[in-house]
Amino acid sequence: MSDIYSKYETVIGLEVHAQLLTESKLFCSDSAAFGGAPNTHISPITMAHPGTLPRMNRKAAEYAIKLGLACHCEIEKDNYFARKNYFYPDLPKGYQVSQHTAPICKGGYITIVTDAGTRNVQLNRIHLEEDAGKLLHDQDPDNSYVDLNRAGVPLVEIVTEPDMHTSDEAYAYLTEMRRLVRYLGVCDGNMEEGSMRCDANISVRLKGATTLGTKVEVKNMNSIRNVKRAIDNEVKRQIDLIEAGGTLVQETRSFDASNGSSFSLRSKEEANDYRYFPEPDLAPFKLTDEFIDSIRATLPALPEELIRKYTADFGLPEYDARVICDDKSTADYYESLIAVTSQYKAAANWMLGPVKSWLNEHSAEISQFPVTPQALAALIALTDAGKVSFSIASSRILPEMIEAPADPLEIAIRLNLLQDNNADNISPIIDEVLAKYPDKVAAFKGGKKGLMSLFVGEVMKLSKGKADPRLTNELLAEKLKG
Repeated sequence: MSDIYSKYETVIGLEVHAQLLTESKLFCSDSAAFGGAPNTHISPITMAHPGTLPRMNRKAAEYAIKLGLACHCEIEKDNYFARKNYFYPDLPKGYQVSQHTAPICKGGYITIVTDAGTRNVQLNRIHLEEDAGKLLHDQDPDNSYVDLNRAGVPLVEIVTEPDMHTSDEAYAYLTEMRRLVRYLGVCDGNMEEGSMRCDANISVRLKGATTLGTKVEVKNMNSIRNVKRAIDNEVKRQIDLIEAGGTLVQETRSFDASNGSSFSLRSKEEANDYRYFPEPDLAPFKLTDEFIDSIRATLPALPEELIRKYTADFGLPEYDARVICDDKSTADYYESLIAVTSQYKAAANWMLGPVKSWLNEHSAEISQFPVTPQALAALIALTDAGKVSFSIASSRILPEMIEAPADPLEIAIRLNLLQDNNADNISPIIDEVLAKYPDKVAAFKGGKKGLMSLFVGEVMKLSKGKADPRLTNELLAEKLKG
């Protein structure tokens, strides 16, 4: 990085909108499902017809609290909704129902890991609100269409403090947040479908300065990678403008992923432009300690907790633990697996090796893997007992188990795959291998000990993989002494 850019510090705050996985909308019974034909998940309430009244979705509040507890937030017990007034064609009421001064979750943090280390990103708030509809600009050359299916779908907006300083931190934060909402089952985290969306507030200041620079909000980013790209682009744009003697203005910009640049949408509104006031059609709602505790009791084991357990108690490398915990279904499978085997590292090796390979080859999720944790544990036990090698187990027995449920020992017997641990059977094969490679034997005795793997490999090949590797190594070492 040149001296010009290294003079500055970047300050980033993120606003994540996550659609909650409720069956119905926030204030009516219209379907909240994604993908219906345009304007089919609507009713007079979604359309804001005169005389219609909203009714609060209890499940949405439960999901918001669940997320807040997982993010170490303080849960607000006295809640109310407010009207956030602004006109937009896909906002039928002419205002959005949101939370203003009393968000349902206050403070909290998310732990992130980057190359720079582990740290907590501080949250400002998590609040409930309804989503707007969607404008479609590519259906007609002369007109824009409005699809109101999304209008009224429940959202949580997760707002960080201006607490990140690199695009890598923002990338790590969004990755962790998406993993968290999926673990909790409150949002599917699908940025491509818009069920999780992110706006980035970005400013720069000279290093050592204590006041924040002029903030620019960047929108329209449909992937975590594009958020990172947009931040890098905006930081460079701001510094270049300042260095050229220009003046930054507070504005909202849109990111164009096709060329990696942004363009101005509008000057940024201040909060007072929205004319917030309490929503008169919705009564305030109060949360009791008992209600909050009942939701706390439903929290699953979260990624950081599982990673600590797998590394500290099971001795897994942190990389293995983090890959296993990358999504909840994989972690659930591993949890079921280690409930029936104490071979924790072997279980991880199978998950990250043969199982993951099969999933990648078939573009499948772990829930589609045909072998149950109990059956895989039996295969692990078979290899641990030395009855089959890992190579034979993964290349010959596992494919059979995938094709049709069967006991791995029965498969090994049927296919004549059980390892031979009889020295009288293995010794002649070793003699044959050593006789085949007299020059290699001489080189081994001359100090090239790495040739042992060649000898073992040849014995395994001649025995069709049935020779016990441990016994083979012992017998080879003995014969190569002379």
